[in-house]
Amino acid sequence: MYEEGYGVSSSTFEQSYRCYPVSFIEKSHLENGDKIIMPPSALDRLAYLQIDYPMVFELNNPSGGKITHCGVLEFTADEGLIYLPYWMMENMILQEGDILHIKNASLSKGTYVKLQPHTKDFIDLANPKAILETTLRNYSCLTTGDTIMVAYNNKRYYIDVVETKPSFGISIIETDCEVDFAPPLDYKEPEKPAQSNSSKKSQKTPREVQEEEPANKIAKFSAFSGSAKRLDGKASVESVPEVSSPMLKQHQPKVTNGASGSASSSSSRQRPGKLVFGSNSDQPPNGKPKATSKDSSQELSEKKEEPKFQAFTGKKYSLKG
Repeated sequence: MYEEGYGVSSSTFEQSYRCYPVSFIEKSHLENGDKIIMPPSALDRLAYLQIDYPMVFELNNPSGGKITHCGVLEFTADEGLIYLPYWMMENMILQEGDILHIKNASLSKGTYVKLQPHTKDFIDLANPKAILETTLRNYSCLTTGDTIMVAYNNKRYYIDVVETKPSFGISIIETDCEVDFAPPLDYKEPEKPAQSNSSKKSQKTPREVQEEEPANKIAKFSAFSGSAKRLDGKASVESVPEVSSPMLKQHQPKVTNGASGSASSSSSRQRPGKLVFGSNSDQPPNGKPKATSKDSSQELSEKKEEPKFQAFTGKKYSLKG
């Protein structure tokens, strides 16, 4: 049903109609735009009003609280009915036969619009801006919050109108409008490649690396693992047994059987808690080794062979002649 009682002198057209999709009148091609079909009585009233051309209307769903804008293609609908593109009915949350409030509007020319595709398939097209420009030729206006439909290559792409300037609703007829794209709704940030174990280990401090080293890889301390040597130059009877211990023992190590006598005598002179390398029983207090009998005999023979110095061993001469 539609309301009557508008005067000829009024500059506002305002009416309520029952809405249906354009497919009901076999005009599905109107899905590619924002044009609606109104009854002839609406044209009669609009002809007597001082309104701006091309005609633009504001659509309001009182039950859903949705507002959008559209243009008109023709006035051939049955009285009391209007026909809308189905995507527009979805935006307005309208069902077939719902009441829709409509009035004429005056929109400023748009200078900027920001769009956001629902899927990244639209961005992946060869030239999405050219496709969008061709599609928008079938539109009269854009409203912030709307979702428009772009048909291309037997596929439908839905795009949200995120922002419009200079107003909530703009006219895009014969105007240069800057178009910007927001990331698609299904866009995901590329995942960073996982770091390998070697790169993670290289980022750690040397202290952290040392702490992570297993304890069994640390070399154990082995005390007295070398071969035994005597201070007098003679060959040792047995080698000192290898001792493996993480800490130095504070008691005197065992010695071989051949040096047991000297070791027992030297142990009485040693202070507890010190390590003594070899036997020092035959050494004088100054640390030098005592000479053996063989060495002493050699030194005596060398002394005998050397001539002794004797003073005044020459001939005597008298000064008197």
